[in-house]
Amino acid sequence: MERGFWKKLRKPIFALAPMANVTDTAFRRLIARHGKSGVMWTEFVSADGLCSAGKRALLPDLAFSPAERPIVAQFFGANPDHFYQVAKLARKLGFDGVDINMGCPDRAVVRQGAGAALMKNPELAKRIILAAKQGAGPLPVSVKTRIGDRANTLKEWIPELLEAEPAALIFHARTWKDLSLVPARWDAIREAVRIVRKRSDRKNRPLVLGNGDVSSLPEARARVRETGADGVMIGRGVFGNPWFFNSRRRRAPDRSERLAALSEHIQLFNRLLGKKKNFDVMKKHFKAYVSGFNGAKELRIALMDTDDAATALGLIRRFRGRD
Repeated sequence: MERGFWKKLRKPIFALAPMANVTDTAFRRLIARHGKSGVMWTEFVSADGLCSAGKRALLPDLAFSPAERPIVAQFFGANPDHFYQVAKLARKLGFDGVDINMGCPDRAVVRQGAGAALMKNPELAKRIILAAKQGAGPLPVSVKTRIGDRANTLKEWIPELLEAEPAALIFHARTWKDLSLVPARWDAIREAVRIVRKRSDRKNRPLVLGNGDVSSLPEARARVRETGADGVMIGRGVFGNPWFFNSRRRRAPDRSERLAALSEHIQLFNRLLGKKKNFDVMKKHFKAYVSGFNGAKELRIALMDTDDAATALGLIRRFRGRD
């Protein structure tokens, strides 16, 4: 088993989750400046798309800077040959690791037999892991998945994954059917840790991280203590809070800090991705930054009507000038 950067990380490990049209290089650089996570993930990228004529359009999703290291490229798909190719690409681009999405419940993804659909096809899932490992060479290959499809199937699912010897397993503490509509089931993460330890020897034992409904770093530490996991992956809890992973910070950001961070985020997005992505991508972040203070609703509505960075920055600058 190739562990690569994973064996160098201090535990507990806190990771930035892959989120489509969210965890792009602009967002990751912002987090790296204000409170670096232990490891970062890219947005998930189509393995099929990268092996087609559409490759050039997808490459911006794999852009990263040294400040974001260690960084893992995440791919989705259902073709082992394509995973071999994209793992080779990740190695060529200089990534620190490769991750396979086996948990996305989006209909367009599962219709391809990818994402969460792979939980119902363990033989294909194993072939994909092995193909990715072959293409990745010295890079470690991990899997992000869920605790089951319609019910908790960890007892059946984990042994199948262990046969392919991934370097790490990240479990979203919900089933495919749950989507994100029910509270995360952290008792299932404790069960996953127990199964992995029972079914694998120390030499070939993957790290286990849990994911779901973690809103602060102290809460993440508590989840590690109660489950025995090696770490926690955080997604939505980081929205509007690039200081999330900063263990030295003891207070919540005030209005001025949040608006300054939003301006910085917009500027990074415009400089790094403005010619490659529609500005509407930034609008996913506005509510998280602009809420909970006087005038927030009005500013947020105005920001949602913008279609370029300069206009949005001007609105924020005028709003802050009222102080």
